[in-house]
Amino acid sequence: MELSMHSDAGGTVQVSDDVFGVEYKPGLVHQVVTAYLAGSRSGTKAQKNRAAVRGGGAKPFRQKGTGRARAGTSRSPIWRSGGVTFAAQPRDYSQKVNRKMYRGAVRSILSELARQERVILLPDLELDAPKTKVLAQRLGDLGVSDVLIVTEGFDETLFLAARNLPNVDVMTASEVDPVSMVAFNNLIVTEGAVRKLEERLA
Repeated sequence: MELSMHSDAGGTVQVSDDVFGVEYKPGLVHQVVTAYLAGSRSGTKAQKNRAAVRGGGAKPFRQKGTGRARAGTSRSPIWRSGGVTFAAQPRDYSQKVNRKMYRGAVRSILSELARQERVILLPDLELDAPKTKVLAQRLGDLGVSDVLIVTEGFDETLFLAARNLPNVDVMTASEVDPVSMVAFNNLIVTEGAVRKLEERLA
């Protein structure tokens, strides 16, 4: 499979069919994206049930003769400052995803983006200075605004330039994840990043 190079020289770059030319599997992508989002939840929500709240030892009023419904404690769930009926406890939301499934989902997303011509391949993306204006100009020339930029390695200049742009993020090829890839309209990848992705997802 070939991807068009967005540069003055133009041309195409040969890429692996196993990474950029596989069948799109929406079910697999949905499962992996959902699992990834679930794994990023902190799961630290905690509430007190009627046993854990403070107080409530004595009956608030006598059993008979008041005309009110009988009450054994003023900390039952129907009372103000009472416990929660089904109180939430800290829990782990992470789901198990096989490595083969994870890599398959990432390959599927990359292939679908390539088919929809939403992958922009550049020989390199180097900036002279960490200036937001410079990167915004460069993205404007490419005709994209909602974009994930994938580089071969960490580029501090590029990271600082993109930090204050809305709907723009920078990641290395080794840390790119399925949620980030489906969150943006376009994907800018450098030639070095493509080789890294092919190596990682082969």
